[in-house]
Amino acid sequence: MSIQLPKDCEAIPYLFSEELGLVLEYLPANERRISAILRKHGVPFIALGSTQKERQVVIRHRNKTVLDISTPKLLSWWEATSDRLEQEQMNPRMAKEQARRHDRSGPRYHLSFRPEATPLKILRQKDKHKVAIIREEGSNGDREMTSAFFWAGFEPWDVTMTDLLEERVTLNRFRGIVFVGGFSYADVLDAAKGWAGAIRLNPKLRKMFERFFNRPDTFSLGICNGCQLMALLGVVPWQGIPETKQPRFIQNTSRRFESHWGTVKITKSPAIMLKGMEGSILGIWSAHGEGHLHCPDPEMLSEARRKGLTPVAYVDDAGKPTEKYRFNPNSSPFGINALCSSDGRHLAMMPHPERSFLLWQWPWIPEEWKTKYQKTTVGDFHLWASPWLKLFQNARKWCDSKV
Repeated sequence: MSIQLPKDCEAIPYLFSEELGLVLEYLPANERRISAILRKHGVPFIALGSTQKERQVVIRHRNKTVLDISTPKLLSWWEATSDRLEQEQMNPRMAKEQARRHDRSGPRYHLSFRPEATPLKILRQKDKHKVAIIREEGSNGDREMTSAFFWAGFEPWDVTMTDLLEERVTLNRFRGIVFVGGFSYADVLDAAKGWAGAIRLNPKLRKMFERFFNRPDTFSLGICNGCQLMALLGVVPWQGIPETKQPRFIQNTSRRFESHWGTVKITKSPAIMLKGMEGSILGIWSAHGEGHLHCPDPEMLSEARRKGLTPVAYVDDAGKPTEKYRFNPNSSPFGINALCSSDGRHLAMMPHPERSFLLWQWPWIPEEWKTKYQKTTVGDFHLWASPWLKLFQNARKWCDSKV
């Protein structure tokens, strides 16, 4: 940015004043309208300068340049104390790695499809496919998940494990089940182990879920804690893997809970819920403390990759799968954060599409997405919906095809 300070002020007191105020960035075309509104309400203001493409901060005062410094260097100064504290609070190697990333270029999203809202005709249907939003003690992602499936055209049901255990409801009536995110049993036994034990050690529940998973007209989704659960249940990447070789999710290499907005790439796979989204690079929320994909048998991971059963990966600003922190919050190999079954009916993901299925849930979007029309490989279109809504719409379309 390029700043021109008023001549009648002193630079240091002016820049470091703690009086009430804010800095507003706007498009040049809107300056007159914004100025008029501020004047109308008697709000004092000054046009400080302009945003520049160059990553440089230049401040001028009384015909002199009083500061000319690169933005990354300024950021490194500003965050130096926080960067040092990080080394005491997490894996110090990764803290140092993060401190070197002040010179990021920024994410580059890419759409390979046209995001569209669900037609009102479908939302108003009376006879909809039923999906069970399953939660356990400590789960906290059920409301967002319910909303996502509702806006995709499903009839979502709030189902607790106690409901299933006491047979107040069974899985026979549902086309889909979803294991939501959170911290079941506070992760006391490690991620999702308590939840997995409640199913695997109860013959009645174990058989109920086995019947559901093996019905050809059903699908399942596990997010975050639910993703960890599906791995422990042996649903993904395929059933029948010995426990000693079963892929699972363990503590993040950073040694702490990671919650941030990151970037992922969707690759070709049999996953029904990701159909038509291949090649897209999108922002998404992550929030987990144990999301590192651990494969006791390295060949198991190689086989899963060969079969296309690792459909989503964290990527860097260049769109390349990465293990580098903090592009990849858990350091999983090859950036992998999702597993799907060979037939594509079962999908387990660490990041949260249900917390990103509405555009206002995105903390940042490309400037071109804010305008009326967006240019992509699929042409010009009106961006009515978040790209992640398609994941849930795909599940409904698959159910429609299996009626």
